[in-house]
Amino acid sequence: MKQLVLLLGILLIGSSSLQAQTVNPEVTIHTNKGDIRLELYAQKAPKTVVNFLQYANDGFYAGTIFHRVNSHFMIQGGGMTPDLQQKPVRDPVPNEADNGLKNLRGTIAMARTNEVNSATSQFFINVEVNGALDHSGTTNSRTWGYTVFGRVIAGMDVVNDIRFVPTNRDDVPTEEVLIDSVEVH
Repeated sequence: MKQLVLLLGILLIGSSSLQAQTVNPEVTIHTNKGDIRLELYAQKAPKTVVNFLQYANDGFYAGTIFHRVNSHFMIQGGGMTPDLQQKPVRDPVPNEADNGLKNLRGTIAMARTNEVNSATSQFFINVEVNGALDHSGTTNSRTWGYTVFGRVIAGMDVVNDIRFVPTNRDDVPTEEVLIDSVEVH
C-alpha cells in the first residue's frame, strides 16, 4: 500500500498529462457504527489526498474516535484516542481550500486550527451545507476556508447515525464512536 501512495504522489505531482489519467482513490472508514466509503479528489486536493492516504496506510486512524459531533454542522475525527489524547502527527499539509470545492453535505474536509496551513490528520464530514467554511479569499484564516478533498459515496446512513449520538456541551460524544481502521481500495 505504501507503494500505491508513493505512486499516487508521483502521478499527482508529475506532469498534467499524467494527472488527467489519475483515478480518484476510494477508502472505507470502518467504525463501530458501520462503514463510510469515500471518494477522494486527487486532482483537486493532491497534497491533502496523499497526506490522508499516508495516514491511512500507516494504520494511524485505527483506535481514533469521532471526538467532535454537532448534528447541524459536522462530525470530526482522526486524531484523538478514546481518552481524548492527541496522537502524534506529521508536519501539516498546505491548505488547498482554493481548489473550487465546496463544503457541501457529505463532503470530507481537513480540520485545522486558526493557522491556515495547520491541517495534519484530523478531518470532518459535513452533515449540512457549510458555506461559511468555503474558500472566499486569502485575507485571513476565516476567508481561506477548509480543504474539501472528497465525498461520501456510501454510508451516509452511518454518518447520520454518528451525527445524532448524544454529546456533552462541548460536542464530545458521550457514547464512543471508534474508528477501527481506514482501508484504502
